[in-house]
Amino acid sequence: MTTLPLDDITVVGLEQAVAAPYATRLLADLGARVIKIEHPDGGDFARGYDAVVGGQSSVFVWLNRGKQSVQLDLKNPVGRAALEGVLATADVFVTNLSPRALAALELDVAAVVARHPGLIVCAVSGYAPDGPQPERKAYDALVQAEAGLMAITGAPDAPAKTGISVADIAAGSFAYSGVLAALRHRDRTGEVLPVQVPLFGALTEWMSYPLYYTMYGGAAPTPMGTAHPTIAPYGAVHTADGRRLMIAVQNDREWRRLCLEVLDAPDLLQDPRLHTNELRVAHRAELDLLLDRAFRTVPENDLVDRLENARLAWARLNEIEDLEVHPELGVAARWLATPTPEGVVRTLTPIATPGGRVARDGAVPALGEHTATVLEGLAAPAGAAETTIPRGRETA
Repeated sequence: MTTLPLDDITVVGLEQAVAAPYATRLLADLGARVIKIEHPDGGDFARGYDAVVGGQSSVFVWLNRGKQSVQLDLKNPVGRAALEGVLATADVFVTNLSPRALAALELDVAAVVARHPGLIVCAVSGYAPDGPQPERKAYDALVQAEAGLMAITGAPDAPAKTGISVADIAAGSFAYSGVLAALRHRDRTGEVLPVQVPLFGALTEWMSYPLYYTMYGGAAPTPMGTAHPTIAPYGAVHTADGRRLMIAVQNDREWRRLCLEVLDAPDLLQDPRLHTNELRVAHRAELDLLLDRAFRTVPENDLVDRLENARLAWARLNEIEDLEVHPELGVAARWLATPTPEGVVRTLTPIATPGGRVARDGAVPALGEHTATVLEGLAAPAGAAETTIPRGRETA
């Protein structure tokens, strides 16, 4: 039997939506046993985001492969005692309930560590718990706006959020790596350290490049669609047959090859406005006009051949439906057959796992499917899953 990196680790996830479930699913992919705590009244609200995967939510299927679902009412003493029993068996506790909700349940980091000193606690929140606004609501799009991401996304005078929940995913990624680091530290030294992950802090880390550019350069980058604020030419170009390709010319050597080998336009090399990247960026409007005329004379297939022969970077502007049939995803190893309550579906194989080893038999759980199994060996009173929990609990 193949040994997985985390197959001796138990993780408890008191989680909703995206950020914490993403972190725990990545841990499950590495073999960890992940026990997902859900309330009886509908469970994780991501279960109801849509019903397109055979009647199931695409978000929930994405984030919850390989987990066990346990229903507990944590405001009821029976459910609360059951959770304490589960935590006593675990190595890691991951949550993205709001700081207020955690404090009310006595599940904030300090309280949990006091009761379970050997447990690594990872708390994902909107803003830093010890910062000036720990209770501020922090949904993904709000954090994108607050962290300045929308100011550099889209087009001038038309800020836009990204098409995926990038703040949640950033936080989930940091929670995952933070837990792995804490496990390594515990195993090496015996010391157990908590992990705190604010969504705002996670996205601010990803915004460091434009932040430093603005702090030290004196001017902020502007949203430029597919273009690049400090490199030109870089972005989408139109071809003779109405298609579009992305190109990226990184230096003056590549600029020369673009002019001579791709566009057959040696006159562009003589234009004093375009001699260096800095000049090309300064005269971007003139450059874009000249290149648009040149690219519109070349059909897409011919342009791809020329770019390849000139060893220049390019990409197609694919639609989402193109991604499913992308050659990189045409390899059988990129997909897993994943059982769900409504049948087997295809899900993407995780990347960046040691030796390519992943938990290949993980299923998406039905709500409360594992309550009895998980609680069976605990000293939890019967009926722990039969109480209800109010709607509307806050999550980060």
